[in-house]
Amino acid sequence: MVILYLCTNFLNMKVSFNILLLPLFLVFCFAATAQTQKQHKEILDDLNTVKPGQGRVAVFEDKAIAEVLGRSMAPSRTVYATGDGSVQYVKMRGFKIQAFSGNNQRTSKNEAYYKQGLINTSFPGQETVVTFDSPFWRLRVGNFKTRDEAAAVLDDMRKTFPAFGKEMYIVIDEVKIPIGQLQE
Repeated sequence: MVILYLCTNFLNMKVSFNILLLPLFLVFCFAATAQTQKQHKEILDDLNTVKPGQGRVAVFEDKAIAEVLGRSMAPSRTVYATGDGSVQYVKMRGFKIQAFSGNNQRTSKNEAYYKQGLINTSFPGQETVVTFDSPFWRLRVGNFKTRDEAAAVLDDMRKTFPAFGKEMYIVIDEVKIPIGQLQE
């Protein structure tokens, strides 16, 4: 009997609480809908206004959007330095020349290092890197911001090394660009 009485009171309290919240919720929903509809109507009216011989674009933005638009969306780049500290650079997506790629277990490593020596002798200003990503040994040359820069050096390398120039091509890779060259 006592349990039935407590359950009935609890249900009555819950129902009366819900009855009080329902009008509050409806008022809130109506206000939000009315505001959205008003903004939508104003934007549509403005965009639909015809002005002969004149095009028009209008942008309405919230303060929060204006604050976001003023900031740089790109993440800040980490600045690195060479071992002696003479050159500071950032790592970014760019282009390199793949001068060699091979997966022969017996010869590819030696061939990559041999070609690296030849390229270092003829192109001392270009960085060369030999990497091993199983099962491939690769030799990549240079750090170029644009494909055009890489293409110019690739043409010179093909003329210098006609024997293996046909296997060279441009690849997208992480490159090191000196700080001074970022704005150029």
